Amino acid sequence: MPTMDEPILAAREVTRVFRLSRAAPPLTAVDKVSLEIGRGGFVAISGPSGSGKSTLLNLLGCIDTPSSGAIRALGREVSSQSKARLSQFRLRHIGLVFQRFNLIEHLTALENVALPLQYLRPRPGSGEMREKAESALADVGLADRIKHHPSQLSGGEQQRVGVARALVNDPDLLLADEPTGELDTATGAELIDLLMHAREERGTTLVIVSHDPNLAGRAERQVRMVDGRIGSEELAAG
Repeated sequence: MPTMDEPILAAREVTRVFRLSRAAPPLTAVDKVSLEIGRGGFVAISGPSGSGKSTLLNLLGCIDTPSSGAIRALGREVSSQSKARLSQFRLRHIGLVFQRFNLIEHLTALENVALPLQYLRPRPGSGEMREKAESALADVGLADRIKHHPSQLSGGEQQRVGVARALVNDPDLLLADEPTGELDTATGAELIDLLMHAREERGTTLVIVSHDPNLAGRAERQVRMVDGRIGSEELAAG
């Protein structure tokens, strides 16, 4: 675990290059980015489509690994870890919220939320998994929807299930990629309130990717990306 003075997340000269085919030139999505995020902070990463912000979030969230450079998370170097180790680290320490909900249609809300727990090693018992999933759904106001399938839920409710799934293991880091992109303005604002409340209640570090300036404006710190690099940073007034 990091010390109080050590950033909970730190990227050092991180680059991510994609090679779509042998004939096509390489695509540099993230270009020598260095970034530190302190424990308990709320950071918004913004920028136009294609600026590299979602790729950077995937790197910070241990979904992907950099082509060069290094990433430290919770006091350990993670950019060179195996996929299996990264998966377990992510399951234990990182909660992920996606734009398109990524719920499994044939599973109930309870089963969707409990799904990450089934991949932990060692795996919790079925009773503990159910208790954790029910508690996470109650925290997002869906205690009465545990048996509902995604098709029986509104878009806002589906994203709340996604948030509950991200919070089920009480993560140190909560990362959200365009979490309001599929929601109307009012529902999106409620969703951000929910994420901010979870951060305050749990002491979780919150990092959100969004092209919405109103959403980004609620963060304590804004990082704007342009062409794969950090173009500017801004702290919240006051």
